[in-house]
Amino acid sequence: MRALYILISCLVLLLVGTQAYAKDVKKPKKEITVAVDLSKQRMEVYVDGYRKHKWKVSTARKGYSTPTGDYSPQWISRMHYSRKYDNSPMPYSVFYNGGYAIHGTNYVSRLGRPASHGCIRLHTSNARKLYKMVRKYGKKSMRIIVRHQLDGAIAGNYTSNGLFTNTEFN
Repeated sequence: MRALYILISCLVLLLVGTQAYAKDVKKPKKEITVAVDLSKQRMEVYVDGYRKHKWKVSTARKGYSTPTGDYSPQWISRMHYSRKYDNSPMPYSVFYNGGYAIHGTNYVSRLGRPASHGCIRLHTSNARKLYKMVRKYGKKSMRIIVRHQLDGAIAGNYTSNGLFTNTEFN
């Protein structure tokens, strides 16, 4: 009877120890690159160097501008309302440069051509996917690249096997 008690105690300790260890193991990190080509009104999303998504976007129309550069998400909001533009809904917003964000839109017929006040708008279902990536992997895992024109896939830094090379983006 005592041997059975010791055996059960050891099994319980082993099980508890395994669960405690599993909680300490961190999720593998992902490197997410969002590349926006203003000339083509397209966004490509790369995860660990492999293109996972290619979506139509709408960026700034005439008289407005979408800032170019390299950014990281500053903050996110499941449903934000613009204080600047008549409380316009901005679902699944990823803010990357002050008030500029990547977010969903109800004006899907305008995707693929300039139509915004400067934000990068995409189909709400796609904005939701991007938003969930930021929530899952964290703001530090994402790089947002906005260019007037991207040469090749991410400015030619994407090889035929789908991996980034070590060169800098243009």
